Amino acid sequence: MVATLIRQVRLAPQQGSQDVLIEQGRIVRIEPNISLPHGAILQEGHHRLALPGFIDGHAHIDKSLWGMDWYENQVPRELPAIIENERHFRRQHEFDAQQQSERITRQAISKGTTHIRTHIDVDTEIGLQHMEGVLATKAKLAKQIYIETVCFPQSGLLGRPGTRALMEEALKLGADYVGGIDPSSFERDPVAHIDAVFDMAVKYGKGVDLHLHEAGELGAFSVELIIERTLALGLQGKVTISHAFCLGEIDPAYQDRLIDGLARADIAIATTAPANRNVPPYEKLRAAGIKVTAGNDGIRDTWSPYGNGDMLQRAMLMGLKYRWRQDKELEQALHAITRGGAEVMGLTDYGLAVGCQADLVLLDARTLAEAIVEPPQARTVFKAGTLVADQGECLF
Repeated sequence: MVATLIRQVRLAPQQGSQDVLIEQGRIVRIEPNISLPHGAILQEGHHRLALPGFIDGHAHIDKSLWGMDWYENQVPRELPAIIENERHFRRQHEFDAQQQSERITRQAISKGTTHIRTHIDVDTEIGLQHMEGVLATKAKLAKQIYIETVCFPQSGLLGRPGTRALMEEALKLGADYVGGIDPSSFERDPVAHIDAVFDMAVKYGKGVDLHLHEAGELGAFSVELIIERTLALGLQGKVTISHAFCLGEIDPAYQDRLIDGLARADIAIATTAPANRNVPPYEKLRAAGIKVTAGNDGIRDTWSPYGNGDMLQRAMLMGLKYRWRQDKELEQALHAITRGGAEVMGLTDYGLAVGCQADLVLLDARTLAEAIVEPPQARTVFKAGTLVADQGECLF
């Protein structure tokens, strides 16, 4: 692998520019005025701000309509109706999960994303088509981005006979996590649903990432069950609850008890900070030592017309939702799409320091807060030291 020298970038807003030398995909030196090694590639940083590669901690790249004809959205608001509408769309249209996951992933790369955790639909109508499509994209783009996969029973696990067998096949194919969905409100049997999800995780040596849209005390009851099961099975550090709106909807005393349980079980939280729901108490969670990441969720699909794959835009939406206005507050949003995501994904070599994998995004911004509230579009992106995007365009 050819060495790369990135000349004159700012690794912190208030610091002067430095050079970054990359060898074998890792940062080996950071200091001013490094001499260009023989045979190395020179990339000019132009004194731009350097950030670690962005992490999308909750995505659905298997069902994005990015690049397809515009979908006229007439979707109802109830979860079962939204899911049935999606199944209806798939029956009526040709849909290639490999093509679509590749399209939206390339878009994400152009915006600076270097890691994605994606949930992938598995059900009795589509079988393993979406899982196979995303795994093909993961292999095809392995040098440009790391994709972590969750087999996800979007249409339900208990009420659709044969779904569990398909989930197990997806795990055998290489899915990294077992997904779940609303054990009480959607599945109608919280104990059976959580048992099934965790049984598969233990059987195949995987982690768990469970969607929890349930509101208030109903959702909190599901959180209690997840905490209990995590501790009983010794899965601390291997479980994520996605959305977890209920954590922002219960009284403070109950909230504190759940946060204590989440911390003891080392359960992570993934938020998308939607405008129409309450959100988990970000600062209280982090103060308790709980890992928190953020994600784009679905992008331009049958659920919603919104999104463009830009994690800086997601950070801005977090700032608006949490009413963060001070620069230091906004830096919390940046943490969620960088180091917070790395913590949730268990990345031990992430960051802008000697020894870390060289995943960087260069952009024109004076401060971290400015990068969030007015995201520059012309970005230069490196994955393991290889230039993968420039001026907002993928280079492969």
